[in-house]
Amino acid sequence: MLKILHISDIHFGPPYVPKVGQALLRIAPALEPHVIVASGDFTQRATREQFQEARAFLDQLPKLPVIVTPGNHDVPLYRFTERWFNPYELYQEYIHKDLDYVYRMDGAVFVSINSTSPRRSIVNGRIHLEQLDFVAQAFRDAPEDAVRIIVSHHHFAPAPDYEGGNVMPKAKRAMNCFNDLGVEMILGGHLHRAYIGNSLDIYPGKHRERGVIIVQCGTSTSRRGRAREREKNSFNMIWIDEKMVRITHYMYFDEEDGFAPVSRHLFARPGRRFVEATPIHL
Repeated sequence: MLKILHISDIHFGPPYVPKVGQALLRIAPALEPHVIVASGDFTQRATREQFQEARAFLDQLPKLPVIVTPGNHDVPLYRFTERWFNPYELYQEYIHKDLDYVYRMDGAVFVSINSTSPRRSIVNGRIHLEQLDFVAQAFRDAPEDAVRIIVSHHHFAPAPDYEGGNVMPKAKRAMNCFNDLGVEMILGGHLHRAYIGNSLDIYPGKHRERGVIIVQCGTSTSRRGRAREREKNSFNMIWIDEKMVRITHYMYFDEEDGFAPVSRHLFARPGRRFVEATPIHL
């Protein structure tokens, strides 16, 4: 069993809500994850002080592997010279030195790909052909039974309400590539509310028997929630075994001063069917 804690869009700076951040730090150890994914937007305006605060927060999480990717707010918006010539300097100093990288563990291969595009599309992002080549190389030697997971900030599929921006240009090209490579799941953020579904919901693609599980996380610690999660905070907890993927969506409630589960989602892994799988008691 692989357990993943998926957080996103913590937005250190004015939008960050300290009591929610403390609630997340309290619940994280109790969930006993094996790995943590933080899918971008660690800061609001990519300042040194905000990155320092974000780094301090990450260091308080359980001492586990933390897989990260930059978000559009992690590059300077108004510091134009810096955005053009060295947009990732502070991100690489405080969060992670690599923008595209691979993390392998027993039973899983994670590929983190940088979807930000500081010079061309700072909001909607981009995935380039050379990045798809990088993904293909990363999965080429992956064990056949390993779950293959993409981590990226921007969304490849729209939220069901279509509120909050268009998907990335060439998203379908990337989805076709991921399907060909047997990717099972994409973890992302950016939309500031959760969406948990399957790529088949919006784009059938070439492999209509499986698709890719889409797991978008809301903003875990800021007041920038949107649509159904307006001014709300959320994260996802993911359990994966050889037959099933179970995802529980958590939201923060003021009256409890803490996070609580609000929905659960089940998916059979490729080659499996629910009738073949061992029942999971929720």
